[in-house]
Amino acid sequence: MSTKRIRILIGKPGLDGHDRGAKVMAHALKDAGMEVIYSGLHQSVPSIVKMALEEDVDVIGLSIMSGAHVPICKKTLELIKKEGLDRVIVVVGGVIPAKDIPVLKEIGVAGVFPGGTPFEESIEFIRENVHD
Repeated sequence: MSTKRIRILIGKPGLDGHDRGAKVMAHALKDAGMEVIYSGLHQSVPSIVKMALEEDVDVIGLSIMSGAHVPICKKTLELIKKEGLDRVIVVVGGVIPAKDIPVLKEIGVAGVFPGGTPFEESIEFIRENVHD
Protein backbone atom coordinates (compact mmCIF):
# COMPACT_ATOMS: atom_id res chain seq x y z
CA MET A 1 0.00 0.00 0.00
CA SER A 2 1.21 3.49 -0.85
CA THR A 3 2.08 5.86 2.01
CA LYS A 4 1.50 9.06 0.01
CA ARG A 5 -1.92 10.50 -0.70
CA ILE A 6 -3.27 8.85 -3.85
CA ARG A 7 -4.24 11.22 -6.66
CA ILE A 8 -6.96 10.04 -9.00
CA LEU A 9 -8.49 11.62 -12.08
CA ILE A 10 -12.09 10.69 -12.73
CA GLY A 11 -12.61 11.07 -16.48
CA LYS A 12 -15.87 11.19 -18.44
CA PRO A 13 -14.86 10.47 -22.03
CA GLY A 14 -17.10 10.87 -25.04
CA LEU A 15 -20.62 12.14 -25.42
CA ASP A 16 -22.12 10.32 -22.44
CA GLY A 17 -23.83 12.91 -20.25
CA HIS A 18 -24.51 10.70 -17.23
CA ASP A 19 -22.13 11.61 -14.45
CA ARG A 20 -24.01 10.94 -11.22
CA GLY A 21 -22.08 7.69 -10.63
CA ALA A 22 -18.75 9.38 -11.33
CA LYS A 23 -19.56 12.17 -8.87
CA VAL A 24 -20.72 9.74 -6.19
CA MET A 25 -17.55 7.67 -6.69
CA ALA A 26 -15.44 10.85 -6.47
CA HIS A 27 -16.99 11.62 -3.07
CA ALA A 28 -16.35 8.06 -1.85
CA LEU A 29 -12.70 8.30 -2.93
CA LYS A 30 -12.31 11.68 -1.20
CA ASP A 31 -13.89 10.26 1.95
CA ALA A 32 -11.30 7.47 1.76
CA GLY A 33 -8.52 10.07 1.87
CA MET A 34 -7.66 10.27 -1.81
CA GLU A 35 -7.19 13.45 -3.79
CA VAL A 36 -9.72 13.49 -6.64
CA ILE A 37 -9.77 15.57 -9.80
CA TYR A 38 -12.95 15.39 -11.88
CA SER A 39 -12.57 16.06 -15.62
CA GLY A 40 -16.12 17.18 -16.26
CA LEU A 41 -18.37 15.81 -18.97
CA HIS A 42 -17.66 15.23 -22.66
CA GLN A 43 -13.88 14.96 -22.53
CA SER A 44 -11.72 13.54 -25.29
CA VAL A 45 -9.23 10.81 -24.46
CA PRO A 46 -6.28 13.10 -25.30
CA SER A 47 -7.64 15.78 -22.94
CA ILE A 48 -8.01 13.22 -20.13
CA VAL A 49 -4.46 11.94 -20.61
CA LYS A 50 -3.14 15.52 -20.77
CA MET A 51 -4.97 16.34 -17.54
CA ALA A 52 -3.51 13.20 -15.92
CA LEU A 53 -0.02 14.31 -16.94
CA GLU A 54 -0.53 17.90 -15.72
CA GLU A 55 -2.07 16.80 -12.42
CA ASP A 56 0.54 14.08 -11.80
CA VAL A 57 -2.09 11.48 -10.94
CA ASP A 58 -1.56 7.89 -9.87
CA VAL A 59 -4.86 6.63 -11.30
CA ILE A 60 -7.11 7.44 -14.22
CA GLY A 61 -10.62 6.28 -13.45
CA LEU A 62 -12.84 6.27 -16.52
CA SER A 63 -16.59 6.39 -16.06
CA ILE A 64 -18.22 5.04 -19.22
CA MET A 65 -21.93 4.49 -19.68
CA SER A 66 -22.02 4.59 -23.49
CA GLY A 67 -20.88 1.06 -24.31
CA ALA A 68 -17.67 2.31 -25.94
CA HIS A 69 -15.46 1.18 -23.05
CA VAL A 70 -13.18 -1.11 -25.11
CA PRO A 71 -12.09 1.42 -27.77
CA ILE A 72 -11.90 4.26 -25.23
CA CYS A 73 -9.71 2.19 -22.91
CA LYS A 74 -7.47 1.05 -25.79
CA LYS A 75 -6.91 4.63 -26.89
CA THR A 76 -6.31 5.79 -23.30
CA LEU A 77 -3.73 3.08 -22.66
CA GLU A 78 -1.97 3.83 -25.97
CA LEU A 79 -1.70 7.53 -25.10
CA ILE A 80 -0.53 6.80 -21.55
CA LYS A 81 2.27 4.66 -22.95
CA LYS A 82 3.15 7.31 -25.55
CA GLU A 83 3.35 9.98 -22.82
CA GLY A 84 5.52 7.78 -20.58
CA LEU A 85 2.89 7.48 -17.85
CA ASP A 86 3.50 3.78 -17.32
CA ARG A 87 3.19 4.13 -13.52
CA VAL A 88 -0.41 5.39 -13.88
CA ILE A 89 -3.02 2.69 -13.56
CA VAL A 90 -6.31 2.81 -15.41
CA VAL A 91 -9.56 1.63 -13.89
CA VAL A 92 -12.98 1.75 -15.50
CA GLY A 93 -16.49 1.74 -14.15
CA GLY A 94 -19.98 2.09 -15.51
CA VAL A 95 -22.05 -0.10 -17.76
CA ILE A 96 -19.55 -2.89 -18.40
CA PRO A 97 -20.91 -6.28 -19.50
CA ALA A 98 -19.25 -9.26 -17.80
CA LYS A 99 -18.08 -10.58 -21.19
CA ASP A 100 -15.97 -7.44 -21.70
CA ILE A 101 -14.09 -7.60 -18.40
CA PRO A 102 -11.45 -10.10 -19.64
CA VAL A 103 -11.01 -8.04 -22.83
CA LEU A 104 -10.41 -4.86 -20.82
CA LYS A 105 -7.93 -6.58 -18.52
CA GLU A 106 -6.11 -8.10 -21.50
CA ILE A 107 -5.54 -4.67 -23.05
CA GLY A 108 -4.12 -3.37 -19.77
CA VAL A 109 -6.96 -1.97 -17.68
CA ALA A 110 -5.95 -2.65 -14.07
CA GLY A 111 -9.43 -2.79 -12.56
CA VAL A 112 -12.98 -3.04 -13.87
CA PHE A 113 -15.90 -2.02 -11.67
CA PRO A 114 -19.34 -2.45 -13.24
CA GLY A 115 -22.31 -0.59 -11.80
CA GLY A 116 -23.23 -1.88 -8.36
CA THR A 117 -19.65 -2.62 -7.29
CA PRO A 118 -19.32 -1.69 -3.59
CA PHE A 119 -17.25 1.45 -3.01
CA GLU A 120 -15.02 -0.41 -0.58
CA GLU A 121 -14.01 -2.89 -3.28
CA SER A 122 -12.92 -0.15 -5.69
CA ILE A 123 -11.14 1.84 -2.96
CA GLU A 124 -9.24 -1.17 -1.66
CA PHE A 125 -8.23 -2.17 -5.18
CA ILE A 126 -6.79 1.28 -5.82
CA ARG A 127 -4.94 1.34 -2.51
CA GLU A 128 -3.40 -2.07 -3.20
CA ASN A 129 -2.38 -1.28 -6.78
CA VAL A 130 -0.93 2.23 -6.57
CA HIS A 131 2.81 2.12 -5.98
CA ASP A 132 5.22 4.93 -5.14
